[in-house]
Amino acid sequence: MKSSSNLYKAGQEVHIKDTGETVTIMKSQYVKNMKRFSYIVKEHPSTFYFEEELEKI
Repeated sequence: MKSSSNLYKAGQEVHIKDTGETVTIMKSQYVKNMKRFSYIVKEHPSTFYFEEELEKI
């Protein structure tokens, strides 16, 4: 069963904690075996981030 507790929505701007860069969420996906969401951002579409790597602006 897919959880609906993802913190960020498509189109939302967030910061990458490590760099402070502002990015835009493109897509979120629940990773069942890790029990958490991953996010793909517009600025780095070949990389994914987990919730704990991002923060709200």
